[in-house]
Amino acid sequence: MKSLVNLAGKVGLITGIANEKSISTGVAEACVEAGAKLVVTYQNDKTRAFIEPVLHRLGITDAYLMDVTRPETLGEVYERIAATHGKLDFAIHSMAFAKRDDLHGRVVDASADGFAMAMDVSTHSFIRLAKMVEPLLEKSGGGSLVTMTYLGSEKVIANYGVMGLCKAALEAATRYMAYELGPKSIRVNAISPGPLMTRAASGIAGFDGLMAAAVERSPMHSLVTPEDIGALTAFLVSDAARLITGGVHFVDAGYNIVA
Repeated sequence: MKSLVNLAGKVGLITGIANEKSISTGVAEACVEAGAKLVVTYQNDKTRAFIEPVLHRLGITDAYLMDVTRPETLGEVYERIAATHGKLDFAIHSMAFAKRDDLHGRVVDASADGFAMAMDVSTHSFIRLAKMVEPLLEKSGGGSLVTMTYLGSEKVIANYGVMGLCKAALEAATRYMAYELGPKSIRVNAISPGPLMTRAASGIAGFDGLMAAAVERSPMHSLVTPEDIGALTAFLVSDAARLITGGVHFVDAGYNIVA
């Protein structure tokens, strides 16, 4: 796909690549095609093995371990980026987790521990990531932060449970951080894709039905792809979107207007 934006000379951090079908893989492809130099993270040695084909195909050599439940790994990633690149122009947050019972069960039955874990990994990790990269973005004279959300933040989606609450909080965090970081020319946005089959989505019961409904009811009768999400992300982190901040941007063939 021919890139419509120019990221030449920019350095970006991308989290959340799990395999070739990940949303973050589509984002990485679009950013590389637009000329960006990328740093990616992986959760542990086991997940590193699954992303090796992506790294090789895209020519990405900077891949660092980062487990958001282990604060020291964020510090290590910061130090390596600072030492290697000295700056950062954008960072992509694409990670979420909730226990199966909290996804498929009633919100009123969610345990305190399960709720806290889901919020920590799915929402507060974006805040921690923003704090980590803020000095690196400042060295670029500003930059862009992007996170991934979902329509379950504002509408009830069956079997999405506590994750809907996490995504609502994530979108609120996007707005507040956009306000707080704006004076430093740091933009903060969220992307809300339509349903697509990823490893994370496979854990949601009845997800095939959500995808079928999206095709049937969306104005364009189409499913979103990682490449579609990548194209929007590359635009949002580019200078072409220099005054776009604090928004939730849908890429779902219009499904959100009729869902």
